[in-house]
Amino acid sequence: MRFKDVFSIIGPDMIGPSSSHTAGAVRIGLAARQLFGRLPERAELYLYGSFAETYRGHGTDVALAAGLLGWGTDNERIPEALEAAKEQGVELLLIPSQGIVGHPNTVRICLKAEGFSDLTVLGTSIGGGNIEIVGIDDFDVRFSASFPTMVITHTDQIGMLAEITGCFRQSGVNIGSMDVDRRSRSGEVLTVIEADSEFPDELVRAVSAIDAVRSLRLLVLS
Repeated sequence: MRFKDVFSIIGPDMIGPSSSHTAGAVRIGLAARQLFGRLPERAELYLYGSFAETYRGHGTDVALAAGLLGWGTDNERIPEALEAAKEQGVELLLIPSQGIVGHPNTVRICLKAEGFSDLTVLGTSIGGGNIEIVGIDDFDVRFSASFPTMVITHTDQIGMLAEITGCFRQSGVNIGSMDVDRRSRSGEVLTVIEADSEFPDELVRAVSAIDAVRSLRLLVLS
C-alpha cells in the first residue's frame, strides 16, 4: 500500500471555508495550470454536482481562479483571485453543468491561449484538500497529483513503456504508479507516471529524447 503525506490526514493549510470546495479546487486549478504550462487567456470552468450548486457560497469559483493563477492553498489573496485573474487578462467563464460524473465535486477545465494547443482537464475534489485528475483531453487517466507526476504523450509502439521505465531505472527514480490510455490501436497514447521523488533534469531529457514521445509535462503541486 502506498501512503500519502500528512495532507490526507489533517488537510492542507488553506484559505477558505471548505477543504473540498476551496483547497481541493485550488489544487485542481493549479494542476491544470501546470499541465497547460502558462497563464491561460481563457478558462471555461464546467462545474458539476455540488460544485455547480454551491460554488459561490463555498468559494469554489475564487479557488479555481487562484489555482489557475499559480497560487497555492495557503495564499492569503485567494479571496481576490477573480479580480486578479481579470487584471492579468484571463477571461473566466463559470458554467454550472449537468451530466454523469464519478464524483459530486467535479470540474472540467478548458484552457486556451493564442498560439498554443487547448487543454482540457477533468478533476475531482475527494475531501481533505485531496484531488484526483481523471481526464486530460480525450484520455481517461486517474492520478492523485500528490506526488511528482510526469505526463507523456507518445505514439503507440511496441516497447515504449519499457523504454520509458528504463530511463527511470537508470536515473534511480522509483515509479509509484502508472496509468496509460490510448485513443486507438497504434495511435496516440497518454502515459502518466507518479514518482516517489522529483525528476532530475537528466531523466526529463532522456524521456523527451525518445523518438515516439510527442510531449512531456511535469506536475509538482506544493
